Formats: sequence, structure tokens, C-alpha cells
Amino acid sequence: MSEQTINKSEEDLLSKEIDPKILRRLLGFFKPYRKFIFFATLMTISVSALAALRPRLTPIAIDDKIMNKDLPGLQFIILIMVGTLVVQGFIQYGMTYLTSWIGQKIIYDLRKKIYSHILSLDLKFFDRNPIGRIVTRVTGDVEVLFEVFSSGLVTAFGDIILIAWILYFMFSLDFTLTLVTLSVLPILIYATSVFRKKVRESYRRIRILIAKLNSFIQEHISGISIVQYFVKEKKTISEFEEINREHTEQNKKSIFYYAVFFPVVELISAVSAGLIIWYGGGQVIQEAVSVGILISFIQFTEMFFRPIRDLSEKYNILQTAMASSERIFALFDEKPTVKNPQDPVQVKDLKGNIEFRNVSFAYNEGDNVLNNVSFKINEGEKVAIVGATGAGKSTIINLLTRFYDINGGQILIDGIDIKKFEQHELRKNIAVVLQDVFLFSGDIKSNITLNRKDISDETVYKAIDNTGLRSFIESYPEKIYRQVTERGSSYSVGQKQLISFARALAYDPKILILDEATSSIDTNTEILIQNAIKKLIEERTSIIIAHRLSTIQNCDKIIVMNKGKIIEMGTHQELLEKGGLYFKLYQLQYNEKEIPG
Repeated sequence: MSEQTINKSEEDLLSKEIDPKILRRLLGFFKPYRKFIFFATLMTISVSALAALRPRLTPIAIDDKIMNKDLPGLQFIILIMVGTLVVQGFIQYGMTYLTSWIGQKIIYDLRKKIYSHILSLDLKFFDRNPIGRIVTRVTGDVEVLFEVFSSGLVTAFGDIILIAWILYFMFSLDFTLTLVTLSVLPILIYATSVFRKKVRESYRRIRILIAKLNSFIQEHISGISIVQYFVKEKKTISEFEEINREHTEQNKKSIFYYAVFFPVVELISAVSAGLIIWYGGGQVIQEAVSVGILISFIQFTEMFFRPIRDLSEKYNILQTAMASSERIFALFDEKPTVKNPQDPVQVKDLKGNIEFRNVSFAYNEGDNVLNNVSFKINEGEKVAIVGATGAGKSTIINLLTRFYDINGGQILIDGIDIKKFEQHELRKNIAVVLQDVFLFSGDIKSNITLNRKDISDETVYKAIDNTGLRSFIESYPEKIYRQVTERGSSYSVGQKQLISFARALAYDPKILILDEATSSIDTNTEILIQNAIKKLIEERTSIIIAHRLSTIQNCDKIIVMNKGKIIEMGTHQELLEKGGLYFKLYQLQYNEKEIPG
């Protein structure tokens, strides 16, 4: 998918109105916390009622107490007003704490659920989705939802309740004066509609540009060595500045809309207050309305426009959350294509016999990578697979470990179709050592055991000794607790490769796969690697994929592949005598005089 297509998709999501289906699905995350939300809602209603009660007490204080010179009664009303403020403050504190706690718990649950779901997906999903976009779902999109979960919906509900209380008290005091107060409402609704539209458009552009910024930074930091090798710093900075400038301009535009809208709301509020004074003042002169009611209406007017302004802001937050929610739910709707069987086969002691029967496979429909591939590997055999790049060697490994499901044929281990195994159990018996070794942040021990509790230090040190890592590890005072930085950047390629061999030994698999494991190793390290390989392949079925034919001459069988098919199979000597593709590959690596006649 091109960047232009991705951006178009982002725009479509961000320009949508609030989708009731998405909203209902989003509200589903509140279910485990219904009791707490119920209490938060009660607190919100209470806070709104107490806030609206104070202006309602104003006519009583002025008309009933002050006008009648009832000092004790006035003091009692003032005490009630102060009491409502104190109680409101305590309830407000509890509500804020509770809603934030609910928000954090939901975000924790949601992020855990997303991460677990991502780990359940197969490699086909990761083939078509950039890592940066997946990370954004777990981090940025989830964070956007925090305000909705923590206070957005509850406070929006509180704003609506407050408006309802205000209207109730206003109409109960004076119906005509209330209509005069609300006469400016159509102007406010229009201003709010324009503001919402403008901010939505601006925010849509901001979100797209943030994604573009993140993508640009990730790509160029990942390829920093190429940027520096080819002196591309100035050009890269210039491109970054252009995206950054556009992002800044869009933010300034968004700030401008807010800077205009809020004063407009205040102006409309002032006009409404002016209308109250103009009309209500005349009514007071005619003694149709009391002074207390007039002052109460001015107070209600100040309160009335604040929640309307807040609701406009909450709407924009909710709309932003809808876009993030839709992306998150789209991720949840992704289902693994490689599924576990309903009744998996239980095998306690796997022997390691492997058979491919007429296996065909295509990563993309109609473009086969393997065509009717058949071979057998017996328990304990050492088998090499060779061929040009793109011949299908690594695909065989991906299919054996069931990262993808085949399009045709069968793959069997110990005579059982691998589709009948639970994926975790299948992969637990297979260890893979890749050409490009991945080390996690942590220490050497955790990278060997991958934090499996049942692998003891004794097993770790035995694996270290068998892979020739002892002298390297003993050179550090921390020993196996020596820190490993991200991707193991502080270690050489050879050291990382030996750590990956130790990892495979510690896991003690029935089937071992070495995928081009020596192609990036210098000659001195290769001696250590070869010794490690001898230890690794002892008493276990081994599949070795290699470009260096010198590393596979002692294998029991060599499978030669070309364009997704097996074209030769035999021992090293047998294949040389045939004079086929293997012979030609051998010639490319060695002088003719070294080839046995």
C-alpha cells in the first residue's frame, strides 16, 4: 500500500462523523467497570445539581431575606451556599480521581489486549503492515482514547445534566425571561457548527502530518548509516523541515480557530446577559420581576454557556477518538489465517522425521514460490538445502514452522500433518538460527533463555561452553548478566551469532534449522561457528541452508533447489559427479583444480 493510499485512508477516517456502531463497541470497554462508572455518574449529577443550586438560592437571599431585613435567614442561606461549595469540591475531587482511575484501567486492559492480539497474528499480517503503523495503534491511538475513557464521556454527560438543571431552574423562575436569555442560542449553534467543522478539518491534517513525521523519522533513523555514508544529512533535514513546517502551520490554524471561537462564545454570553438586563431591568421597574430573579438569571447565563463551549470541545475529542477507535477495531478484526486445530494431537516425544509431500505455496495468489516439492528427512539426519536467491529455501523453513499454511500438498512430522499440532507445541520442538540475529534489550542470559524459567544457569553455561562463548563472556565482570542494548548493537556479528547458537542449544530442540547462519561471519569466527554447529546438530534432525558449500559437504543429503522446485538431491560427492547445478555452484566458489576429478 502506497503512502498516498494510506494518507487517503487516514483522511477518510478522520473526516467521518461519529459512528454509533463504533461508539457502542468503544463503550464495551466500560463493562468491567460499570459499578465505578455508576458512582462516577452519580457524582457528576450531584456536582451539576450543586453548581446550579447556588444561583437558585440568590432570589431567596435577596428577595426574601435582604429585602425583609432577615439577617439570621440571610446567614443561613449564605451557610447553605458555602456548604454546597465545600461538598461540591469534595465530590469533584472524588469524581476526578475515580474517572481518571477508570480511564487508566481501561487503557491498560485495551493496550494489553491489542498487544496480545498482535502476537497472535501470523506473518502474513506483518508482511503487509509497516511496523511503525502497528506501534502507533498500541501507543498513539490508545493514548488518544484516554481522555474519552477517563473523563470525556462522563464530563460530557455532566455538562448535559448541568444545562438541564439550569434550564429547569430558569423556567421555574420566569418563563418569558428564559426565552429572552435563549434567544441568542441559534447564533451560538451556528458558531459552534462552523468551529467544529473547521477544527475537524484542521485536526485531520494534523493527524496525517504526525503520521508522516513519525514515518519519516523512523525510516531515516533506521537508515542513519546510509544517510551518513552518502552525506545526505542536509537533504534529509530539508525534507524533515518541510513536513515539520506544514505540521506547525496546521497547529497554528487550529489554535486560531480556538482563539476565535471562545471569545465569540463569551461575546454571545455577554449579549445574552445584556438582553437580560435590558428586558429584565424593565420588568423590575414595572415590578413584574424581582431584583433577586434578575441577578439569578445573570448568574445562570454565565453558567449556561460554559458547558456548551465544553461540549463543543468534547465533541472534537470524541470524533478524534472515533478515528483512533476505528483503526484499533480494524486491527482487532484481523484474524490469523494460520489457525490451531480444535482437537490438537499430543506428542510427548517427537522424533524429528520430516516429510514434504507435493507441497505448493504462494505468498501472493497465482505466483507460486514452491511447486510440488517432495522430500524426506529421517530422524537425526543432517540435510542441506542450497540454491540461488529466490529458489524457495527460506520458504521451506517458514512452512515447516507453520508461519504460513501451504496451498497444496502435505507437511508431516513423525507421520503427522503439522496442521494437527498446536502451533506453540510444534515450534517448541524446532529451533531456528537465522542469518540476521535479533537480540533483545536485557542481558546475555535473558537472550539465551528468552526468560524461560525452566532453563537453569547450568544449562546456560553448558550451551555457552559448547558454542565457544566462554572466553568472550568471562572477559566481562558481569558474566552472563552483561547488558545487551537494543538489537545487540554493542556486539559483533560473530558474537551475536554465537549467542543465537547458545540459545538454540539451551532450548534443546528435536529439529534444528540453520538459515544462512554463517554467511556474514569472518574466517576466524567461522572456526568457532563450525565447532558450535557440530555440537548443535548432534543427535537431532538438522536442516542447513547455506551459500558456503564448504559448510555442508559432510551432510547426509543435499537438496538443490531452483525456481521453487527440487532439481537435484544426493550427497556432496554424488552431486559433483552428476555435473548439474550443484557442480556449477561449486565451481563458482572454488577453482576447477580443487574439484575432485
